[in-house]
Amino acid sequence: MTGAKRKKKSMFWSKMHPPHYEDIKQWCRRRLPILEWAPHYNLKENLLPDTVSGIMLAVQQVTQGLAFAILSSVHPVFGLYGSLFPAIIYAIFGMGRHVATGTFALTSLISANAVERLVPQSSRNLTMQSNSSVLGLSDFEVQRIGVAAAVSFLGGVIQVAMFVLQLGSATFLLTEPVISAMTTGAATHVVTSQVKYLLGIKMPYISGPLGFFYIYAHVFENIKSVRLEALLLSLLSIVVLVLVKELNEQFKRKIKVVLPVDLVLIIAASFACYCTNMEDTYGLEVVGHIPKGIPPPRAPPMNILSAVVTEAFGVALVGYVASLALAQGSAKKFKYSVDDNQEVLAHGLSNVIPSFFFCIPSAAAMGRTAGLYSTGAKTQVACLISCIFVLIVIYAIGPLLYWLPMCVLASIIVVGLKGMLIQFRDLKKYWNVDKIDWGIWVSTYIFTICFAANVGLLFGVVCTIAIVIGRFPRAKTLSIKNMKEMEFKVKTETDDESLQQVKIISINNPLVFLNVKKFHMDLINIMQKENANNQPLDDISKCEQNTLLNSLSNGNCNEETAQSSSHDKSALILDCSGLTFFDYSGVAMLVEVYMDCKDQSVDVLLANCTASLIKAMKYYGNLDSEKPIFFESVSAAISNIYSNKNFNKLSDHSEV
Repeated sequence: MTGAKRKKKSMFWSKMHPPHYEDIKQWCRRRLPILEWAPHYNLKENLLPDTVSGIMLAVQQVTQGLAFAILSSVHPVFGLYGSLFPAIIYAIFGMGRHVATGTFALTSLISANAVERLVPQSSRNLTMQSNSSVLGLSDFEVQRIGVAAAVSFLGGVIQVAMFVLQLGSATFLLTEPVISAMTTGAATHVVTSQVKYLLGIKMPYISGPLGFFYIYAHVFENIKSVRLEALLLSLLSIVVLVLVKELNEQFKRKIKVVLPVDLVLIIAASFACYCTNMEDTYGLEVVGHIPKGIPPPRAPPMNILSAVVTEAFGVALVGYVASLALAQGSAKKFKYSVDDNQEVLAHGLSNVIPSFFFCIPSAAAMGRTAGLYSTGAKTQVACLISCIFVLIVIYAIGPLLYWLPMCVLASIIVVGLKGMLIQFRDLKKYWNVDKIDWGIWVSTYIFTICFAANVGLLFGVVCTIAIVIGRFPRAKTLSIKNMKEMEFKVKTETDDESLQQVKIISINNPLVFLNVKKFHMDLINIMQKENANNQPLDDISKCEQNTLLNSLSNGNCNEETAQSSSHDKSALILDCSGLTFFDYSGVAMLVEVYMDCKDQSVDVLLANCTASLIKAMKYYGNLDSEKPIFFESVSAAISNIYSNKNFNKLSDHSEV
């Protein structure tokens, strides 16, 4: 037995091989995406647009950094650090080329709960006079940033653990209505938290269940203490910001560089406040002293990690969900791909490492990412360039912001959340597509404003899963794998006797958020499999195949062959007789498949569709109104193709 064990053990170790150089190189490229795109960076084409975008992004990073630091209940200078280090880390590990990581309103609001609970304002007088070694700030401010850094550290550790457990792809449980409702509700919370600055009134920190309503109750009870100067300056700032941003958006195609209205407003407001001495004359609250430089790194206080677990989970989930949605949106817009697990690793490290540099929790923000779109950014170099200008502010310009009124910063926060707040318009879309999704949106929003963003997110996920579980037993089939494929090859009367392919795929299961990605992958796999089986051996005709197959399998053909087969349009018929029910995500996927095929000159026809599906698809997407798309049966769809293409012969019928 001993000899057998030794033999088995030696066989085990004999199979173990040391990692090869190529394996290590491939692993590094997969986990460090910067090694993939940086060596191929085109200085001539990309440097100028990236530089312009970087400068504009730096303006947003600085203003939002100051604002979200105050939102997180820490000193404004720590918001500048939070605009610097996370952006550098994400540029190294992240895959989103147009994702701007830094301070984020929702994560700042969540971390503020921990800061106010563990280091309340009432303890300020106890540490006000003593100065720490951190840039001469008081121990009170250092203790507060310690709590926020601990939340960032533990939240990042949770995200890294999600990467290790391969849970980055588990976000399929987070549907678009849930994310939209959660972010809208959280944005409502952020706006509410800024009311005291917009009105210039003093009020205690209020949080917890129904805190949203208690804040407004306190405001109405103390309505006589509103400072007219702060209110007028807030209204003026909001009007200017909205007006200029709308004009920039309206004329963005005619002007090369948009006006950095946030920066202009900050400079003008600070100068006006300094000249008129508003702080003493009118009692207007200002940002105050902002020290120069970056302090040496320090580990977050580990002894309070157990006290911030709830906020850390909120930061990890809410931050990642919002960031991944932006990364996937940019990837879809600019035709590249992102790995969900790599993204959760990138954002985890963007929270863990900066926590040693006094940074508040970070995530990607919608406004900054949209700014990169509008200014023509090409790669993450734009974010790295913005970091250079943030450094200039930290070491040179920061102290000049002493006179910046807090009401102006609050106005910048409110206007910056416009993209989230206008998601109320989605309600009409959900009502017309799927009323159950509409109900999920409303209930998730209510739970978010009554409790917190993480509570609303959890409720939305649980509610969605419960509804789908309740709907699935009514389905005829439960698995996306049970799809039937039939292929018709039809010879035309052209001189070269080219083949016309018509593929008929029967969907025999519901199409909801749980299986839309699987449906899409199965469709691609079917096309790839058939592409491999039917590829001719002749070199000349090797690329004469279905355009849809080429597009879905990412096949490459030489230009001459592609041109010779461009006139062989193919068709895809989706038999929806088994599609018993669907949701918003399912309709979105069907429309996406239709639009992708249309871009590749592939005709898509849908047969046996219910009236509700037809109505939802017509409402959701801009479908082709010139050609019939929906048919009563598969035979009717085939007859339509036959009559349009003048087919004379139907042959090579096969069923898989």
